[in-house]
Amino acid sequence: MTSYETAVLAAKAIDGKKGLDIQVIKISDVSVIADYMVIATGNSSTHVKALADEVEYQLDEAGISVSHIEGYRSNSWILLDYIDVIVNVFSGEAREFYDLDRLWQDGEPVDLTGIIVD
Repeated sequence: MTSYETAVLAAKAIDGKKGLDIQVIKISDVSVIADYMVIATGNSSTHVKALADEVEYQLDEAGISVSHIEGYRSNSWILLDYIDVIVNVFSGEAREFYDLDRLWQDGEPVDLTGIIVD
């Protein structure tokens, strides 16, 4: 599975659990840390955890294991590192505070039309 397909699968998993404001950004041209950054918002700490759990479950079912998880005990930001794809699930306040959308604005936004309902 390509890194693009992994990022899209993560976005679909988040969308399936009603994640909000899902963004996939191709960052391979501006950074060496990953190929894609997935950013999404949950509407509560429980929702943030449920979104992260669903991503981990769906990707594991596809044979893609998470390399590292950070912030799971947090109520506001969980990061799932899949080496070529980094998935960030935020609470609304944390997403606004850390503003990764602005940080990665030099990346190329992926058009998710037809991929997620949003």
